[in-house]
Amino acid sequence: MCELFAMSSLFSTNVSFSLERLARRGGAEGPHRDGWGVAFYTGRDALLLREAGAASESELVRHVERHGPPSECVISHIRLATLGARTLANTQPFGRELGGCTHVFAHNGDLEDVRARVPAAGKRFAPVGETDSEWAFCRLLDCLAALWDQRTEEAPPLAERFAAIASYAATLRELGPANFIYSDSHTLFVHADHRVDMVSGARLPGIYLLERSCDEAVPDLAASGVILQTARQALTLVASVPLTDEPWDAIADGELLAIENGAVVSV
Repeated sequence: MCELFAMSSLFSTNVSFSLERLARRGGAEGPHRDGWGVAFYTGRDALLLREAGAASESELVRHVERHGPPSECVISHIRLATLGARTLANTQPFGRELGGCTHVFAHNGDLEDVRARVPAAGKRFAPVGETDSEWAFCRLLDCLAALWDQRTEEAPPLAERFAAIASYAATLRELGPANFIYSDSHTLFVHADHRVDMVSGARLPGIYLLERSCDEAVPDLAASGVILQTARQALTLVASVPLTDEPWDAIADGELLAIENGAVVSV
């Protein structure tokens, strides 16, 4: 299965995204050789970088390691292809505009018959590639479009966005593992399902979470390939597997979290 990572922070921070360990998972020490991508948010827009090759062999990854831009929200994905060719069009994260904001989505899992069981509401959001993940993203935007089309300056109310995403996520869980990270530039949404160990076949938590308040030291993620150049601040990290030796919380199957300014918020 693919590897997911996201960060939300109170203040923009320089993220040196070397993907050192994640890049090794992306080819050198694992089967994930089929593409990688990372989105760096600044306000309502995001810099989205993607390649269809192995992250462990990428010169662009090396560039991002040295010149990762400051961001308050980062989303990354390393691909193990199960559906769709090894092409840029099939490489995550995916991005689309809705309501004057860049929306970014990354998914881990296989959604059986998603095209047939979750049909398109129209032609407004069409996938460029062949993956079940991009189809699922386009259909999520179908569900949210009415809320965003009514907005003037601000995002739709968080409770309304959260309810729509939670309802849609329940539909996806019926089709297979539906771990996904999604941001509308205002809020980072994290939905956990489960993942299957590729060796043992065991069912494992799909996403883990680590929170830091303004009074706590920022975790040292250097061994995982993520370097945060920042002073103490509110920070929340999510990943497919824990990236440090300290305790990470497994997000329960079927749980949806909303994260803003580096902290999980109540809805």
